[in-house]
Formats: sequence, C-alpha cells, structure tokens
Amino acid sequence: MKSRRIILLSLLLVAAVALRAEVTVTSLKTDYKSNPLGIDNPVPRLSWIIQSDLMSTMQETYEIRAALSEKDLQRGKNLLWETGKVATSQSIHVEYGGSPLQSFQRIYWQVRVKDNHGKASKWSEAAWWETGFMTGTQWEADWISPTWKENIKESNPSPYLRKTFKLDTEIKEARLYITCHGLYQVEINGKRIGEQEFTPGWTSYDTRLQYQTYDVTENLRQDLNALGIILGDGWFRGNLGWQEGGNIWGTEVAALAQLRVTYSDGSTEIISTDGSWKASTGPILKSDIYNGEVYDATKELTGWSKPDYDDSDWKPVKIAEISKEKLIAPEGPPVKIINELESLSIQKVGDDWMVDMGQNMVGWIRIKASGKKGDQLTLKHAEILDKEGNMYYENLRKAECTNSYVLKGGAEETFEPHFTFQGFRYVMVSGYPGTLTADDIRGMVIHSDMEPSGSFTCSDPLINQLQHNIVWGLKGNFLDVPTDCPQRDERLGWTGDAQVFAPTACFNVDAATFYTKWLRDLEADQDADGSIPHVIPNILGHGGATGWADAGIMIPWAMYLDYGDVSVLKNQYESMKKWIGYMKQRAGEDLIWEGDPHFGDWLSFASNRSDYMGAYTSKDLIATAYYAYSSSIVARVANILGHEQDAAYYTGLSEKVRLAFNDEFVTPNGLLVAHTQTAYTLALAFDLLDKETAEKSAVYLAGDVEGFGHITTGFLGTPLISLTLTETGRNDLAYELLNRKEYPSWLYPVTMGATTIWERWDGQKPDSTFQNPGMNSFNHYAYGAIGKWMYQVVAGIGIDENIPGYKHIIINPRPGGGLTSAKATHESMYGTIASGWVVDGEHLTMEVKIPVNTSATIHIPAGAREIKINDSDVGESGFDFKEVNGQVVGKVGSGKYTIDCKLNQ
Repeated sequence: MKSRRIILLSLLLVAAVALRAEVTVTSLKTDYKSNPLGIDNPVPRLSWIIQSDLMSTMQETYEIRAALSEKDLQRGKNLLWETGKVATSQSIHVEYGGSPLQSFQRIYWQVRVKDNHGKASKWSEAAWWETGFMTGTQWEADWISPTWKENIKESNPSPYLRKTFKLDTEIKEARLYITCHGLYQVEINGKRIGEQEFTPGWTSYDTRLQYQTYDVTENLRQDLNALGIILGDGWFRGNLGWQEGGNIWGTEVAALAQLRVTYSDGSTEIISTDGSWKASTGPILKSDIYNGEVYDATKELTGWSKPDYDDSDWKPVKIAEISKEKLIAPEGPPVKIINELESLSIQKVGDDWMVDMGQNMVGWIRIKASGKKGDQLTLKHAEILDKEGNMYYENLRKAECTNSYVLKGGAEETFEPHFTFQGFRYVMVSGYPGTLTADDIRGMVIHSDMEPSGSFTCSDPLINQLQHNIVWGLKGNFLDVPTDCPQRDERLGWTGDAQVFAPTACFNVDAATFYTKWLRDLEADQDADGSIPHVIPNILGHGGATGWADAGIMIPWAMYLDYGDVSVLKNQYESMKKWIGYMKQRAGEDLIWEGDPHFGDWLSFASNRSDYMGAYTSKDLIATAYYAYSSSIVARVANILGHEQDAAYYTGLSEKVRLAFNDEFVTPNGLLVAHTQTAYTLALAFDLLDKETAEKSAVYLAGDVEGFGHITTGFLGTPLISLTLTETGRNDLAYELLNRKEYPSWLYPVTMGATTIWERWDGQKPDSTFQNPGMNSFNHYAYGAIGKWMYQVVAGIGIDENIPGYKHIIINPRPGGGLTSAKATHESMYGTIASGWVVDGEHLTMEVKIPVNTSATIHIPAGAREIKINDSDVGESGFDFKEVNGQVVGKVGSGKYTIDCKLNQ
C-alpha cells in the first residue's frame, strides 16, 4: 500500500511538472559553427539543441524558416525557405533546402519544434550564416608581391604592403576577403583586424588555399582610409621538414585582398590588391616557424597602416601570376590565442633569466622591457631541463626556437612574435635590462579554436594529471593540422598519430570541422594509385604505410560515430576506396601484405630495448590486419551510403583477407606467430578470429600482460589494448596498466613531472637522462589515446555504433583499479551527457544525465543489488530495467538519473 502511494505521488508530481514545463530551442549551428561568416557550402547543414525539464523528451516535428533579413524572418515574409512541419526526430545536420545561395548573402534562420509530450516551442532566437565567394563569382583582386628579389635560401625581412583609399558615401557594411602565399596579418587605419593567427592556414597549397572573411564595418570611415598587410614565410616558403632551404610550395610570398563596401544607398564599391599598392620592409628581419623571429624595433614603421603615413619612399608592387581557382572558404576553426599563462618561477642564471611557465605549452612569450636603444633581448625555448637543471635543447634538432628583440629605447616596450611559434615550458631570457619579474612575461597559448567538449576526473590525482596531459598534448598539436610534435624541426601532420588519437580527441574537443578540413587535404594529396602520404599536407612525397594511411578510413569513421555526420563519409568515400585498392594491389593474390617498409608498431617497448625482442610485432601481420579491418569499415560505409554492390564487394574482400590472416599468422591452437600484446590486440579488436580462437587469444594476451607486468605496445597497439582487455573479461588488467607508475606506463611520465604526453614511454629515464635526442618529443599526443578508454570504461560514456552521434548513448561504467569515484561529461550534438559514480564501501551511487532528443542504455555494474533509481526500487521505478548477462540493464530517455545500489564484495 505504501509503495502504491509513493508511485501515485510520483505520478502526480510528474504531471505537475509537465504542466509547467516548456520546450525551448537553443544553440543553433550552421555546419557546426555559430553564425559563420564567409562560408561557401551551397547546402549548409543546420543543427540545434532542445531543452526541456520533462523526462524522456523527443522531438516529433520541426519547422525551419530562413530569410535575407531578420525583420522578414520574424514576420514570416519574403522567406527563402520554409519547411513547414517535418515529422522527424532529426535535429542535427538538416540540409538547407531553400532558394539557391548567392555570394555575399546573409541568411537568417530559426527553428521551432514540437515534442512527444505535445509541447511546442516558440520560434528560436534568430541565427545566421553569411556566404563568401560562391561558385561562379570571380575575384576582382590581383595577386601582388614585392618587386625586390628575395633570398630563396633563408628567411627574408617581412614585406609590408599598403594602400590608401577614400570612401565618400555613408557605409552600411564592409567585408574584407583576404589570403596569401605565406602568412599574413592585416590592419586598417592603424588597428589589427581579427584575432586569428597563422592565416590563411596550412593546406595542400597546390590544390587548396583558404581565404578569410572579416567584418570591417566599424574599422572604416567615410573619409580617407588605409589598408595594410604584413607577410611572413610560414609553411609556404619557410623551413619545413628536412628539405634544406624550404620553398616547398614557392619562393615568393604574395597577397590577395578584396574589400567589399556596401553603402547605405545599396551600391557597392570594391577596393582590392592591384598595381597601385606599395611595399617596404620593416622591423621583422626574419620570421621562421622552426627558427623563430628577429624583430628590430628601431626599424618600426610608426603609423604605417594609417592613411596619413608618408609612403613616398616605398616601392611599387608587382602583379603575380597566381591562380585564383583553388581559393576556398575555411572549414576548420581558426588558430587563436586561447590561454595566457603566468610564469611559475623566474631564476637568475648568470647574466640570464630562466623562466618556468609551469606547463609544456605551444605559442610564444609576450615580454615587456624598458632599456636603451639597441639593447637586444634573446629568448631561447626548451621543453625540459636536464638532470643538472640546465635547459635541454638537443631534442629540438636543427630548430633554433629563438626569438630576438632589439629595443628602440625610451618608454616600456612589449614584444611578441608574428609568424612563429615554439613548443616549450622553459625560456632562457638573455640581455634583459634590469630585473625580470612575473609581471613582465606571459605565455601566449595558441591552438585551433575548438570548443572543449569533454571533462574527466576521478579519485586518483595522478590519473587526473594524465587527463590534463592528454588535453594539453591535444592543444599543443592541433594547430590547423594535427601535428606529431610542436617543437623540433618537424611539426608535420603525421597520419598515424592522427589516426590513433582521433576518438580521444573527439571526446575532449569539438574536432568535427578541424578533421573535416584536414581530410580534404588528405584526399587532395592522395596519390593516383591510392597511396596516402605519411604526412598531410604532403611534404615528404611518399606514403602508403599501413596504420598511417588508414587515417583516411579511421578518422572519417570516428567522426561519423561521434557526430552522426554522413557527409564526412560521402566526402571521403572515393578516397577510402582508393586506399583499399592500393592495399589490394600491394598484397597481391595471396592477400598477405608483406615486404613493404611500414612503420609497424612504432616506438613499442621492443623498439626501445634490444633485450625484449619478444615484444616485436611483425609488420606483415600488422599490415594484413589493417587490410582486413579497413575493408570491413568501407563495407559498412558503403551500406550506410546505399552502395549495395560496393558493400557486398568489400564485405567479401574483408572476409577473404581475414581468412588469409588466419592461415598465415594463427596456429591451430590459437597462438599468433607474433606472440605480442599488439598482435593479439589487433586480431581481437579487429574481429579477425573465430569465437574459439578469439577466446584462446584473449587468454594469451592476458598472459603476456601478466608475464611482462606492463604494457609493451607502440603507437598502433596502445590505443586498443585497454579496451580489448576490458571486452575480453580482463578489466582488472586494463586497470593495472593504467595504475602502473614505473616505466613503461602512462603514469610514469606523470611521476617525472610531465605536463603533456611524451613521444616515448621513457623520454626521460628514471636517472633523469634522456632517450635518443633524434626523436624524443615531450609533447606528442599518440599515447594519449588511452583517453577514450578512460571516458568509455572508467566513467562509462559510450557510442552505439548502430545509432551514431550519441542519438542513443551507452552508459556502462566499470569501476575498478582501486578508484573510489570517476565522472565524465561530453558535449554531444544534442547537449550534455554526464556519467559519474562514487563507491563508498559496498555502496555505489551513479549520476547520469541524458540530453533531450536522445535515449540511452544504462548498464549497472555487475554484482549490484538493492537497486534504486531516482529513489524508487528498480522494479517499481517505471523504467524498463532487466538482467542481461549478470548485469542490470535498462533503456531510458532524456533526463537525470540517480542510481543507488550495493555491490557484492
């Protein structure tokens, strides 16, 4: 009777809440972006988030409308697009279906929805997108370059370009469209435009060059104006990779800019780069990504971008014959200054000052100083100190990583470089006049401006520091392309590193547009025979390494799972098929890919120690395993895209390669010929074994982990081993690997003071000596791929691959490893997902949040009893929970859930 009264009161409470509840629509996005300026996608995709206090809320219908003015939108007049009510729960990636888009249009749009409880939202706040150059619209601007001859063997002084112009009519709005060969900064009337760094970005310059769009309405005046551009070498012609002298894409920097002014009377005027511009050099004497910048403030051109500046001694420019056909609007996020760090300590070292920023970071130092004209400051950067406490530079190889500043004298001066960045924790400042204090120096942290999308914490501070290191490794290497490292003479978009880390990246940041942009370059740089280069953009000229080139399949698949975005599969589908075709050609008729110089399980434990060759995994085994698995992924992609014949072909190919793999590499008793953790992990994770053999191989894998007592995997095995152990019933061993503090382990670098992920398991050895300086980065995110397991297994947030994009969420935390609590959040396309747990003796409490317009399957840990959900016994809670394989499992809708239970000890 009592329980019935409780249920009745609960139902009455729910009914009362339902009467007051409202459904609202927020967070409108166009191609993942809020109010994007200057896009060129003819069919943008629209997404939104729904908010409701009611449990189990789903969208039943939506309506979208769009117009060229916000006034018309609100009145519902002169609409470009009006969907009417569309019966669907789709609230992400809805394709624009209105009138064809034209160049330079701003489209305002809004949406309203109705939910399954009969609640209808109001029209949302208006959002907008604005188009740039759409297909068919030609640039009127000319490419321009300085007329002087540049030294093609080294960094040159940065050209300064300028033009004055007069606007006689009242200005309604103005847009600046600009790009360059090299890097640029742009100013109007003495003020820098925009907050973006390293524009126009790094792409496959032979085929794709981004331009940026800026709203400069407030920077112009109805009078005389000036537009100024500074150019730097950047990736285009600066030092890059190991090619002496740089100049990979060209020997000259150049600029292209078009200012479009719309007047209040509706007329427009174009001011653009042409032969009337002038050029000079100034204080930036050298600026190179690897080597740093030399800036002489005595050569500053005071007021150079103002209209009243005297440029009579400036030189004319020349028109450069450069194609405009490859110009594209940016898809990825811009690079910006994201954080500003204060120093942890400043120590006098002889005549110099050694500054510890407390964090291995990427960016540069902003420094203030007062001194005499001609005084020179020099800043040298390092990631780590040696055992004697000295700056350690050897692992930088040929990269000088040095910035120099010559003071002009007089008042206090502030210096920060323009077209270079460093990866560092420590800075040695030489030549500083006076005493350097914490107020004089700041660390300016830069990376691609991706929204944080995840958080992870637990009861172990060392694991929390590991999570911190994963995130800062991501920050340091997501600088327009996913680089391997940010400090030495490399900093390239290695495909293998990107491939293994992508799922972890997507947990921690919104990486959708970042990867979308990079994958376009991967497709552009792919060879005609299907081979995918080792680095993207391609500066090395060769590729075809399995596990690396498979980034062309694995990353689109990871994006599809995380964001539910079919378009990335459509965009990359032909590239995927070409890579499978290359693998098939290299493997030959026996389907075993052997003999090619693959990287294998890069930097595995065996590759570091000759006395542990038992941990070396055959490259042929790895190559064939990827051949089978990538083929199976392409089969699934073909099914999703509706290519039935392709799906059948790649399914059959994958099965044939799987059988060949078993014939070649698996003994009758289930033992792999390469008896290593990586071999068993790949075979099990890629589902290459039959059930009986898989069970035996799982035992062998566990036995190998127990035998070594630690991890032995490298770049390809490490991302998969923990989840493989968990899924084969040895979660205890997965936790043992996580908790291990001695080399090799994830926590060993943490105990050594690491603030980012290291390239090697033992970049710094226990005696504080170092690994081979030829390849020893202390900011290298690949081993941070453990982050996926931390989110998915420790905290319990997982993806249902059959219903991707977190439309259906798997909540399945597996407490262990001595942890007493863990919690993670993830900002999905639908809103915030949260999963956390606390263990107190035999008592377990789970806290779960499921966003509106999604559902979830919640797994309560095995051995749970006396289960209550939101204070009601599980059997009387009204939720559909039942026992499945020893676990209580239930399907729920959106809402917050508190689950209390006791665990068998």
